[in-house]
Amino acid sequence: MQTVPEEMQSPSSASAPQSGSEPPQSAMPSALKSTGLGLWLRDLVVSAAASVLIVMFLYQPVRVEGTSMLPRLEDRDRLFINKFVYHFSGIERGDVVVFHYPRDPEKSYIKRVIGLPGDRIVIDRGQVWLNGNLLHESYVPLMYRDTRSMAELIVPPETYFMMGDHRSISSDSREFGPVDRSLIYGKAVFVYWPARDAGVVH
Repeated sequence: MQTVPEEMQSPSSASAPQSGSEPPQSAMPSALKSTGLGLWLRDLVVSAAASVLIVMFLYQPVRVEGTSMLPRLEDRDRLFINKFVYHFSGIERGDVVVFHYPRDPEKSYIKRVIGLPGDRIVIDRGQVWLNGNLLHESYVPLMYRDTRSMAELIVPPETYFMMGDHRSISSDSREFGPVDRSLIYGKAVFVYWPARDAGVVH
């Protein structure tokens, strides 16, 4: 690291301060430091307040109830969902979303998007076939798979086929059918509690 030496005033050019003139040079650094610290604190407070408002406006904290999304989401995990992302971008396969339960809109479910509108889905002894191709699901460990089958279904327009990652216990679109777009209100983004589970939701 290099330093740049300050310019020194030669003794012959120095003069005594005059009445009504600027304050001595030695007083200026402290004033500058004081002003700089004040500006830094002001910017810090404004940034913190803006961050809190953004989080409160864009994100909603929710609590997971149940184990149908194991191993990523555990019972009573706290996480943030993004309430506005789908106003600006489309729902994608693999997204973990929160929606109103079609049979009782007072309840909310959290599941993974498996099928998009127009997709052709067949489940053969637990294996999901999507548009004629086997869907590789690394998020479903072998111990959480099941052997249920489902006849071919074409996902209707403006609906999405949902499944839980813990296939052997999940109540999902295999039972209540595809979920209407209007019922989906958020995308799971980040687990914040407990600390051992904290992290981005994939």
